[in-house]
Amino acid sequence: MEPKFISISDGIIERIKKGELLPGDKVPSENELISTYKISNTTARKCLLEIESKGWARRIKGKGTFVLNRTVEHQLLRTLGSIDSTRKGFDESLRAEGFTPKTVIIEKIILDDGISSNIMGKHYIIEGPVLKIHQLRYADDILMKDETRYISLKLCPKIDRLPSDISFFKVYEDQYKIKITDIKQTLSVDILDPQQEINNFEIDNQIPVFILDGVVLCQSEKVIEIERSYYRGDKYKFAIIANPEYNSSSFFDLDKK
Repeated sequence: MEPKFISISDGIIERIKKGELLPGDKVPSENELISTYKISNTTARKCLLEIESKGWARRIKGKGTFVLNRTVEHQLLRTLGSIDSTRKGFDESLRAEGFTPKTVIIEKIILDDGISSNIMGKHYIIEGPVLKIHQLRYADDILMKDETRYISLKLCPKIDRLPSDISFFKVYEDQYKIKITDIKQTLSVDILDPQQEINNFEIDNQIPVFILDGVVLCQSEKVIEIERSYYRGDKYKFAIIANPEYNSSSFFDLDKK
């Protein structure tokens, strides 16, 4: 007779294969397995070790066990409009999927005059001073994302003193006690030539990119952050959800710029 931990772990692996659990998702914890299947601590632990040993997941100490990215060419799936996905941040999401993240800062300055951006047909302004952070985001030494953020120093004083590889969303909520009320995002596509000044992707031929423009809002429509990021088009797929808790919304504009 097949050991119980094998049948349970095979069931979870099947959920991963079917896409019910996606790369970076947390698999059921020991306590959840114990509660669901009425098994012992030892059996639950064996289940998780079996999933990990077969290369479907990886345990991160103090965090849990997460589904590894086994997609073709390690494409990353990112969900727009997801509060949970935004809260994780780039580094945490990559580690959960089994990648090693790295951040290279291109520019980190304070703009006294503020910044503005047009997103979803509306003009959003952050009055100065504003922290500008332009950084390159890598996964296993492959540049995945060219990211520029503008953050209100009025709402988040001294945030420029924090490391830039953090989850800013978590910092807004936890350190500055800001209630996020909305996230608005547009996604467009373009082709970058290697000689273009804005192309930092270290590739000798043309490369497709997703261009994400976003704004993070809190009470009274105050703007905490404006973002413009370029994602490698051959390394990313995007999904979209609506989160009624925050009434967040996202909009796709897939016309080439």
